[in-house]
Amino acid sequence: MLLRNIAHTRTGDKGNRSTLSVIAYNPKDFERLEKCVTPEIVLAHFEGIVMGPIDRYSLPQLGALNFVMHNALGGGVTRSLALDAHGKCLSAKLLDLVIE
Repeated sequence: MLLRNIAHTRTGDKGNRSTLSVIAYNPKDFERLEKCVTPEIVLAHFEGIVMGPIDRYSLPQLGALNFVMHNALGGGVTRSLALDAHGKCLSAKLLDLVIE
């Protein structure tokens, strides 16, 4: 199934870092998110886009995972030559992730 079937996202940009939260629609799906949406899987999904490490923070009380993606914005939002390679585009791409 696609991640978008069980979760939605919120994003933010700061410098050359993008933060992306994945939030389960139903709290019962949070355990699946923790298992299937790891920093390693997210980094592989963003191969060629995210050039640094990814930190993941679990927020079980919110049914959410927060990812901090370093070196993800082509040098920073104001320095990037990309039209819109910022948080909202990254979140839409992540929702296309296939999970079990």
